[in-house]
Amino acid sequence: MINCRKETVKLLNRTFTKDAYSNILLDNVFSENEMSSSDKKFITTLYYGVVERKITLDHIISSYSSKGINKLDMTILNILRTGIYQIKYMDSVPDNAAVNEAVKLVRNFRLSSASGFVNAVLRRFIRDGNSVALPSDKKENMSVSYSVNKEIVDMLCNGYGDEFTHAFLSRSLEKTPVYLRHNSLACDEKSLFASMGKIKIIPKENIPMCFEAASGNLTNTDAFKKGYFHVQDISSQFACMALDPLKNQIVLDLCSAPGGKAFTIAQLMENTGTVYAFDIHEHRVKLISDGASRLGLHNIKATVGDACTHDSRYEGADKILCDVPCSGVGVIRKKPEIRYKTPESFDELPELQYTILKNAASYLKVGGELVYSTCTLNRRENDDVIDKFLSENKNFEGVPFLTEYGEPFGSYKVTLGSDRFDSDGFFISKIRRKE
Repeated sequence: MINCRKETVKLLNRTFTKDAYSNILLDNVFSENEMSSSDKKFITTLYYGVVERKITLDHIISSYSSKGINKLDMTILNILRTGIYQIKYMDSVPDNAAVNEAVKLVRNFRLSSASGFVNAVLRRFIRDGNSVALPSDKKENMSVSYSVNKEIVDMLCNGYGDEFTHAFLSRSLEKTPVYLRHNSLACDEKSLFASMGKIKIIPKENIPMCFEAASGNLTNTDAFKKGYFHVQDISSQFACMALDPLKNQIVLDLCSAPGGKAFTIAQLMENTGTVYAFDIHEHRVKLISDGASRLGLHNIKATVGDACTHDSRYEGADKILCDVPCSGVGVIRKKPEIRYKTPESFDELPELQYTILKNAASYLKVGGELVYSTCTLNRRENDDVIDKFLSENKNFEGVPFLTEYGEPFGSYKVTLGSDRFDSDGFFISKIRRKE
């Protein structure tokens, strides 16, 4: 019988020492061990919960430990993190059970000398009502409250203001909504609903073809197998809608994999024209091809291509989507490891993004339009890149888009993240070649 808490601690040890992706590590554990669905759910909840709340948990531990966080044995530290998380955030686990199981874990890992220490830290936290004083400094407070590196808090506050930052980081700790894009070329709305099985979907008000899905395995539904939808966040759908591709046009999607945006673009074009969808890796190009085949989208041509290198065969495009590699700060509720990165680790990205944007623009015909987008909230990767391009290329101009949706739309660029749409953090800008 598997020990869920022990497996979680072992996972956390690997996560915080090898800088590995949490989803890959978790998938490996599930594939290597036979376990019930309830065990998988418990491990997933506890593991992701600790990864997501690490700074908050460490602040609590440091408030009750005579030893500094950095001086604690990694296994002991992760046992404490899992114990505190269960006490503070998992109502299904009684406090005494969380403490007793943590002490058992210490012995299980053959670290019995630390059992009294672990017991004392957890029970003192319980006696204090499962709460601890937060830092008085505003940004330190936000860092601890939302479990995000203070350097990222500084970047967000300096770039977008305190109100935006509070709203975005607060939402980053909430359950991530799942959005679908209805493939109206394959079925009508009635057929979509009928083919979803037990999974409920709710239309997103005023956003055509967009639905929010309740929890469940979407790939097991008849609707998925028949190509009635693909999964795509609202922000990404907005980027495609901003591009506004028309029937029979030539469209380039330079950084396409796994293909969600290409699929939406192809649907907006009613399966006419051609969408050239590129990725630098062949195995990721296959993801695009397979998805297009499932959805019945015959106007997508998926191929290997380097977004930084010009290929004259694709000159004269009508529309171009340039969704560039980025730091991903806008999707920290999906990728919690990003919470603990520093802005310095993003320093090389703007140059790469600008190179891709310049190359993308070189394919555009006169009168053609390009959308530049990222899933990050870093002005150096967003506004600075697009504004530098416009200042250096006078034959291009900014184009307002999706103005019918009101704020925050209305200009040639928009930042999503604290708005009414409950989307990922995202940046979208639209430009046109004048001559």
